[in-house]
Amino acid sequence: MALATASWCSWPSLGLLLLVSVVRPAFALTEQYPALSLLWQEQYHPRGQGIRGCPEPLVADWGGEQYAAAAGDCDTSFLNFHDSDCELPGSPACESLLSLNTEKLLSQAKLLAEQKRVPFATNDDNINEELAVAYVLIGSGLYDEAIRHFSTMLQEQPELISAIYGRGIAYGKKGLHDIKNAERALFELSRVISLAPDHPEVFEQRAEILSPLGQISEALADLTKAIQLKPSARLYRHRGTLYFMSEDYAAAYEDFQNSLELNKNQPVTVLYKGLTFFHRGLLKEAIESFKEALKQKADFIDAYKSLGQAYRELGNFEAATENFQKALMLNPNHVQTIQLGGMMLYHHGSLEEALKNFKRCLQLEPYNEVCQYVKGLSHVTLGQFYEGIKAQTKVMLNDPLPGQKASTEYLKVKYLREYSRYLHAHLDTPLAEYNVDMDLPGKFKEHWAKNLPFLIEDYEEQPGLQPHIKDVLHQKFENYKPEIQEMICVADHLGSLMQYETPGFLPNWRIHRAMGLAVLEVMQAVQRTWVNSKVRINGKSRLMQWRDMFDIAVKWRRIADPDQPVLWLDQMPSQSLSRGFNNHINLIRGQVINMRYLGYFEKILDFIKDRILVYHRELVEVQEALDQVHKVEDLLPIMKLSSKTRDGFTVNTKVLSLKESGKEYDGFTVTITGDKTGNILFSLETQTTEERTQLYHAEIDALYKDLTAKGKILVLSPEHGEADGVCNLILSLVYYFYNLMPLSRGSSVVAYSVIMGALMASGKEISGKIPKGKLVDFEAMTAPDSETFSRTAKDWLNLKSISPSYKSLPSVSESFPTLRTMIEALSTDSSHCLKRL
Repeated sequence: MALATASWCSWPSLGLLLLVSVVRPAFALTEQYPALSLLWQEQYHPRGQGIRGCPEPLVADWGGEQYAAAAGDCDTSFLNFHDSDCELPGSPACESLLSLNTEKLLSQAKLLAEQKRVPFATNDDNINEELAVAYVLIGSGLYDEAIRHFSTMLQEQPELISAIYGRGIAYGKKGLHDIKNAERALFELSRVISLAPDHPEVFEQRAEILSPLGQISEALADLTKAIQLKPSARLYRHRGTLYFMSEDYAAAYEDFQNSLELNKNQPVTVLYKGLTFFHRGLLKEAIESFKEALKQKADFIDAYKSLGQAYRELGNFEAATENFQKALMLNPNHVQTIQLGGMMLYHHGSLEEALKNFKRCLQLEPYNEVCQYVKGLSHVTLGQFYEGIKAQTKVMLNDPLPGQKASTEYLKVKYLREYSRYLHAHLDTPLAEYNVDMDLPGKFKEHWAKNLPFLIEDYEEQPGLQPHIKDVLHQKFENYKPEIQEMICVADHLGSLMQYETPGFLPNWRIHRAMGLAVLEVMQAVQRTWVNSKVRINGKSRLMQWRDMFDIAVKWRRIADPDQPVLWLDQMPSQSLSRGFNNHINLIRGQVINMRYLGYFEKILDFIKDRILVYHRELVEVQEALDQVHKVEDLLPIMKLSSKTRDGFTVNTKVLSLKESGKEYDGFTVTITGDKTGNILFSLETQTTEERTQLYHAEIDALYKDLTAKGKILVLSPEHGEADGVCNLILSLVYYFYNLMPLSRGSSVVAYSVIMGALMASGKEISGKIPKGKLVDFEAMTAPDSETFSRTAKDWLNLKSISPSYKSLPSVSESFPTLRTMIEALSTDSSHCLKRL
């Protein structure tokens, strides 16, 4: 783990190696990347492989500041038993203390005493030599012998501080997995503090016992006391790490900065300072820190890995790949970099390359649940169901131990396996003859969409894999007919126009192709509807409705990434809808900023301030305080001015009706709460209830009816049609779709696909890209009305007359009539398309 590698010569050896096995992260920065995974997922490095060839101290830094810090991050232990010619671990001179004979042990002890390096030394040289023997035993790993030696001395001198201290250290070294050892270590160290309260190293050692026991606040108090007694770079770094693990990134940053002011040459501390930026969403600042760490230590694997992940969060695939590769050049077996690289490749749509990473990851760590899960997911996404379900089953068999928290992968894998079985059974069934939302059990859909544990009463599993249904085979691009090749290339281009240029959104060419094909299919379906043609749904022909139009995009979005449940919320069990089904987005949680939505904070803040003024017109002090509010955190003091908002407040947006003048619908809800330390929760959510859904459906029904009528006029008589009016109707219809948020996932890209396809059906083609920092769904949700949204969208759509070449493209639905053919199209090589551009 990044914070717990034995290569940190500067950390006390009990240190945070123990802590990381107890504390667990509670928050994810993005849905793709665990917020603390840079910290938690790193493997332990082999003992003694310190940075810059520094041998790891064999004994804890018992003497506080009794060692030099000249080596930068390699603080030399005051009790280092290596001979003077021992430069590198593993050399002949670095003989293990476990093999020391009695004569050498006594010699080392005598040298230790003569150099006055025994903690809490006395004025009696003989006693100091006896103490030194016990400390050498600790350094040899002979903890029970050391404890007996100290205990013998304490029988004669019950308040011999050095013996009490040494016995406490020995109990701690013996292993905190046994609570008795922890209790005895704390008891002894507390006795030392009562006898000698002015020694910072004792408080630090006690903090090292408290932290892995989960007593973080007590450990922080001890470290604070140690810093008050004698501040040091190491103490600030130690306390900063505990703050980091408590997700108090601002305090952690301050401590890491203080540590660096006392000792600038600490590449690991610079890295951790960067991580405090990373987890607060300050990616550019994080990148600068990671680069600074690499200036101090050019072969710093964790810095390259962290830099790669920061670029990945920015959506810069090339820079991320470059830094992951640099990390692997230094250590080809660095599991976390292999895993993170594989995850990035999966979310970039490069599934075959991702599989190489996950297979390598599992060779090195056969029980790595993340690699096993995403390996199975990658196989299923490619249509390789036998290998995919085999990998999923391995994750399912890895049951958590009693009292152990189940991993995210373990909680999700049964949903994925059941969905994979369903997909496999329908590989060759015509798409028009089945419906995922109708076929999957209601409770299954609800639990899956809500990320709940798979605890569903009377659930009947999907049929197992059927041998007569073969896996999907890879199709070479050149084997497709020229017109199909052209259609795939056009889809790639159309899909790329949907890419958000905002941190947190990595380009995914597989999603691009899927949604580009959705655009073409929507265009063709809408054109048929406007000339009175019917569509075939579940084996029946009927007139196309607005949901059919969106269902085309939903179909493609689902298969592009089967990991995400793209489900209609109004098709959930009625009981779920009666309680309300929430789409929830954290904008700020604690000190973590969701960078995806940072560009909308000011607009949402202005809305909140307006609503507060409405609620508190009578309070002059509230109005005055609001004038000083420039960021969300500034609202916390205002909340305390009124009993109504002391514990936080919620405000609701309203969506104006076009169907009934003066009528309003509930939009989204903004919630702000704060705690005593200044941490806040700033979030948005839309609540899908049956009543709210019906209101929005009525609005969309009316718009779709009007759109169909005007669309028919436009198709039959272009010179008399209202192209601009049709465009406004399309954008208005999607405006209400965005505000309704009717899907469990994917509402944004599904809606934009419909915008593009419907506009193309009307003879208009989008040639502009979504502006940097803009999110179409948030543009709709924060617009005061549909007209404003339409006007804003037109500014970047850059509409032009559609190219005649689109009319010559074959039918998407007829070209890819089954799930198998869809997967084949999404998986075929796209490099040929790049050559055409």
